[in-house]
Amino acid sequence: MTLKFMYKQKLKTKKRHLSAKNSPINPQFNSKVKLFNLIRRLSPSSQACLPIACLIVLGWGYAAVAQTPAAGPTTAELKVALDTLWVAIAAFLVFFMNAGFCMLETGFCRQKNAVNVLSKNLIVFALSTIAFWSIGFALMFGDGNDFIGLNGFFLGGADNSPATGDAYKGIFGAMNWAGVPLAAKFLFQLVFAGTAATIVSGAVAERIKFVDFLIFSLLLVGIAYPITGHWIWGGGWLADRGFWDFAGSTVVHSVGGWAALMGAAFLGPRLGKYQDKQVVAMPGHNMSIATLGCLILWLGWFGFNPGSVMAADPSAISHIAVTTNMAGAAGGISATITAWLYLGKPDLSMIINGILAGLVGITASCAYVGIPASLVIGLIAGVLVVFSVTFFDKLGIDDPVGATSVHLVCGIWGTLAVGLWSVGPGVYSWYALGPEKGLFAGGGLGQFGVQLLGVATVGGFTVLLSSIFWLALKATLGIRVSKEEELEGLDIGEHGMEAYSGFLKEGDATGFSEEQGSIGRF
Repeated sequence: MTLKFMYKQKLKTKKRHLSAKNSPINPQFNSKVKLFNLIRRLSPSSQACLPIACLIVLGWGYAAVAQTPAAGPTTAELKVALDTLWVAIAAFLVFFMNAGFCMLETGFCRQKNAVNVLSKNLIVFALSTIAFWSIGFALMFGDGNDFIGLNGFFLGGADNSPATGDAYKGIFGAMNWAGVPLAAKFLFQLVFAGTAATIVSGAVAERIKFVDFLIFSLLLVGIAYPITGHWIWGGGWLADRGFWDFAGSTVVHSVGGWAALMGAAFLGPRLGKYQDKQVVAMPGHNMSIATLGCLILWLGWFGFNPGSVMAADPSAISHIAVTTNMAGAAGGISATITAWLYLGKPDLSMIINGILAGLVGITASCAYVGIPASLVIGLIAGVLVVFSVTFFDKLGIDDPVGATSVHLVCGIWGTLAVGLWSVGPGVYSWYALGPEKGLFAGGGLGQFGVQLLGVATVGGFTVLLSSIFWLALKATLGIRVSKEEELEGLDIGEHGMEAYSGFLKEGDATGFSEEQGSIGRF
């Protein structure tokens, strides 16, 4: 038994050795055998090249290790990138305000004109893009004289942006303080120009011919807006005299408001607005989307005002965002209280316009005033807008959305507020250049006088040009739709479609007599 057992053990051991020898449990050994067999199958000339190939591979590896790593972006390059990113984001926010204007104006107007209002607000930015690119940007920021820019049409000409200050070599010297590429400068200014044109849309709603509005928008963005803008932001004569408007209470809002006022005046009131010498309310059809429009505009203002820094300066951006928000909130509160006391009810349309009034009012001074002052500016703007709406109604100026009250009246107020509450240069890190101390900040009336001069001259020039544009259109194409088309609604007459197909809408019965509703009576 012992011999038999020993024999079996030897047999198992031998099998294990054979199994280990034949099984591929040693991959390193097998790979070497395969490599050796592969080399043996090569031709003698190929085998002779192998040592050279190995040397080349080793040399490449050494060269890769020995090379100095590629230098990363410099601090200056990173700053340009961050500034450009912030300016682009701000421009996108301001562009999104077009959606806010669409919702706000459509909600404030009647159902039968919804398509027309939406169409105007949508196409106006497309037209503004072409007009401002081809003509407007050059007139506003191109090198020229104190009155108008004369270079840079179609964005052509010398420019080495993002170089700034003395290092800048180009034809847009008025913007040599902004350290971003020229395309970023243009995009940001373009959305502002589009905003000015959109303001007009609401004031002339529900009775203007579509084609006339398109032509007027081209003329406003291409000629009127950039000329007055050159006086202030383009290094023109008002800038030389110390006029300051940080983000556009006058440059954008007042200019759009003046143009809207003249359009509403030349058009006349809507049919049925005045009966027996009384103002008849013509409420909007959808206050839900009007409220949504207000919230979108409020959001967009965080690009409108803080974006005007045109640099990713955390201190400046955060301060301006707070003053902007504070004024908007205060305007909404004061308008609510004022409407409640003056009109008897907390009117939602007044709450909406109060918020926008506060935002417009702080736009000129948002970088120059403290937070308490922004609260006061917004409170006063909210009160002004309520009385302004009723004032224009009594004058016979029919503005369906209150654009003249919000943008013109509160734009003027915001521009003058710079001369009252600006803290003066040197208080804030971003405020090295700017308006002198305002009256309530320990200064005199000097800055207020300059602001008043700017308001008057920009207003007078815009009224003059707008009147010429409107009168020329009225004499050639006629600016108002027919009575029948107005009663039926501009959606059908101008666009051949309805905004709410299949829903009950206002019928032909107007609720007022033909004599009372005549256009020319008031």
